[in-house]
Parts: sequence; structure tokens; C-alpha cells
Amino acid sequence: MINNIEILFLLLYYSKELLETVYRLRATLTKLRYLDILRGNERKMKMSYHVGVISGDGIGPEIVAEAKKVLDAVGKKFGHEFEYEDILMGGCSIDATGVPLTDEAINQAKNSDAVLMGSIGGNTATSPWYKLSPELRPEAGLLKLRKSLNLFANLRPAYLYEELKEACPLRDDIIGDGFDMMIMRELTGGLYFGARETKEVDGVMTAVDTLTYNENEIRRIAKRGFDIAMKRRKKVTSVDKANVLDSSRLWRSMVEEVAKDYPQVTYEHMLVDNCAMQLVKDPKQFDVILTENMFGDILSDEASMVTGSIGMLSSASLNDTKFGLYEPSGGSAPDIAGKGIANPIATILSAAMMLRYSFDLDKEADAIEKAVKQVLKEGYRTIDIMPQEEGKKAAVKQVGTKEMGDLIVQHLQ
Repeated sequence: MINNIEILFLLLYYSKELLETVYRLRATLTKLRYLDILRGNERKMKMSYHVGVISGDGIGPEIVAEAKKVLDAVGKKFGHEFEYEDILMGGCSIDATGVPLTDEAINQAKNSDAVLMGSIGGNTATSPWYKLSPELRPEAGLLKLRKSLNLFANLRPAYLYEELKEACPLRDDIIGDGFDMMIMRELTGGLYFGARETKEVDGVMTAVDTLTYNENEIRRIAKRGFDIAMKRRKKVTSVDKANVLDSSRLWRSMVEEVAKDYPQVTYEHMLVDNCAMQLVKDPKQFDVILTENMFGDILSDEASMVTGSIGMLSSASLNDTKFGLYEPSGGSAPDIAGKGIANPIATILSAAMMLRYSFDLDKEADAIEKAVKQVLKEGYRTIDIMPQEEGKKAAVKQVGTKEMGDLIVQHLQ
């Protein structure tokens, strides 16, 4: 028989156990609630993105409008919200403020999660913008923005779509199964940012441009290049002019230093003139092309035409953080501005790069890229990627800027 004292002790013991269990359960529930709040806030934070928008000049406003349309469709499908803030830069800024880029515009860009850009500039032969001194011309605004935001790494993918092989100017035996390369261009150093002047020397007008690079600038872009290669086919082609330029010899030595930290990556050096030839002779050999500012400017435009049209080439300019400036590789094309025939795909693919590199939204970026491929597969083309042979034109349908954007949106719904 259990006496009263024993019963009392048992009640006290189990009451204590029960009380401790209740406390543990309460603490667990509180912790779970706190984590749920954190996760909810995180989801809420990640659902809304503040995008600075530089529509710019020429065809810029037309192609940016289509990219925003596609982003809004992505937001609706995946539960994100994109808030846009217009930023003036280029010729339109000159007309409004007298300068190609104001301090206010720079601050707007800095306060954005990322910036999406169309194009800047006009006809250099006829536009009054090009009667101004060089530092007041439209392109000076872009250079200033890159420097202000420390956008030192420019990524330009050059990919040949199966559906656009007929637009590629190369022979079928050269094209083969297609090609897929990434041009990694240093963006804030070199000739474009060096000291320059034009003056009379001994009675002769003389112009001087300075090409300067230091080891830190080269090292950081080389690391980015090798990092990108690690996610691709693990090959880097470093392009320079080391047989002539001191800056290129330093470039080559820094690349070799960085390469030691990436034993999985195969790398090679190639002179820029040879690279220009190899791009049209055998583009399949390239994975990541790593090069300095001016060489990258020229080679990326060449690569764009090998893909069939510069209207297909997207671009990302990144700094040390997740921030980036995303823009098509082509120019402002003032001759077709307002006609509704510009190709918006490069700008739309630039928006996809923004989702991938700045917002870590890989699934959403994949959806845009898949939609673009499907529209091309169905035979829709803007005028710049129409086949040249009359017999092949019958198999595709020419569409304008707005219609191409609408078609891509349809495949996202």
C-alpha cells in the first residue's frame, strides 16, 4: 500500500516533470514562432526588388519597356515584385540637365538593388550632343557611372541559338554544333580611363591617351574570370598584346599568378590580333575569354556578330557585391529609333542576368531564357535576325519590338 506521504512525493515529482515539459514545449513553440517570423520577413524582403531603370536614348526606351514587361510577368508567376525608378543618363540627361550624368542620378543608382539600362548616345555625325566637349558627351556619363559604382567586371555571353544558325555569317562546317562563350572584360581601367590630352607640340597638333593598369586591378578581374570558368567548361583564354605593351606583360604575369589557385582550370594566353581571327575561324574553342577594357570592347562586338546579331547579346557589369548594371551589348541605333523594329531580346536576357547574378533567382532567369528559346523555335524573328535567303524567309515570321516582348511574356504565363 502506498501511504499519503508517498503519494504526495509522487505528485510533486510528476508535477515538476510536467512543468518542465510545459516550459520546454513553450520554449520550442516560441523558437519556432520566432524562426517563422524571420523566415517570413526574409521571404518578404526577397519578394520585392528596387530596380533603377536607365532607358536612355535611341531605341533604349522601346527595348527597356519590353524587358520590364517580361520582369513583371516573372514577378506575377513566381511571387516577386519589381519596383522601378527612372534614372536619367546620356543624351536625355544632357537635354534635361546639361550634363550626361548628375550626382543625383549616381545616388539613385547606388540606392537601387540593381540597374537595368537600354542604350545611350545618338548619331555622332549629326547629333548636337557630339559638338560638346568629350566629358559632356553621352558616353562620358556611362564611363562615370561605371567608375562611381566600381563596376570592374563586364560579362558578355556569346551563344549561338540552334534556331539562329541561318543568321550566323560563318560557314556550317565552322559553326558545327554551335558555340557558347563568355567574354570577361575589365571595365574601369586601361585606355578608356587613363589621362588624355590634345595639344600643340612644336607646331603640330598631338593627341595622347594613357593606358594604365596596376596589379590589383588585373588580379581581381582575373579571379572573376577563373571563378566563372569553374562554373562552365573550366577553360580561360587570357587575351593581351604582350609582344608590344608593358601593360599586357603585367597582365600576363598576374593571370599566371591567379591561375595557380585554380588547378582545375586550363588556361592559355592569346594575342589580341590572333584572338580576333580565331573568333571567326573556330569560335567553339573558347569558353571564357579574359581581357582588358579596350580589347574586350572590340572582341565582344565581334563575337556578337558571329552569333548572328548584336541584338541577341546581353551584358552584366558587376562590382564586389551583388550589385550590377545590366544592359544589351548593342548601341542606341538612332536610325531605327521609334520605328518599333528593334530587337528587345538582348535587353530581356540582360534582365535574366540581373535575376541570376544580383538577386540569386536562378529558376526565374532560366524561365526567361527558356521562353526566349521557345519563341525563336516557333519561328518568330525581328528584322535583324531574319534569314537572308528568300527561300528561308517563308519558314519564319517577322515581328516588331512590342510583339516579340508579348510573345516571350506568353511563354512565361
